[in-house]
Amino acid sequence: MTTHNPKASDISYHTLSPAHFDGVIALGNRIQGEGYLSLPALETMYKQSWHDDINASFVAMYNHAVVGFRLTFAHSQWQPDNWCSIDKWPVDPGRVCYFKCNTVDDKLQGCGIGSTLLGLAKEQAKAQGAQAGLAHIWLASPGNSAYRYFSKNGGKLIAKHPGKWRHASIHEGYDCPVCPGYCECEGAEMLLTF
Repeated sequence: MTTHNPKASDISYHTLSPAHFDGVIALGNRIQGEGYLSLPALETMYKQSWHDDINASFVAMYNHAVVGFRLTFAHSQWQPDNWCSIDKWPVDPGRVCYFKCNTVDDKLQGCGIGSTLLGLAKEQAKAQGAQAGLAHIWLASPGNSAYRYFSKNGGKLIAKHPGKWRHASIHEGYDCPVCPGYCECEGAEMLLTF
């Protein structure tokens, strides 16, 4: 993708729709590792984005291409699992949305796309009835940028989980971009209250 140093006004933001699926899958797998997203998985995530006819997932577009996305599960559309420390959450677990993933084209990082996508998702999640959003942050991101970005936007560390994505690498075809063999990356459970 040629960027030509876009200005913030050159980037547009839209709620996720099926028309964006191919671009989201291609970008996610290029940045996060092959097998990170598939069409069946994204179709399910899309359905989980909705509550009361409000969609909390977004894409960023530049030159008619997807250059960023934020997939968010509505508070009513997911269940905490063993990677969630709900006893440490300061809000009702039934009012927590899940910030599933955020990806920005590596050629456009630093343009504010990630923060804008998070802000849009947060506003939609609030409109859906959420009081906070949970994310599992990849601590192996280059320069630990994912942790710094989520912290800068108000996220607070709840717990660290070694081997967070090992199951996905063994059973779901996820190919971690930094681990040889199975993924051993640590995930940071972080909560952003609204």
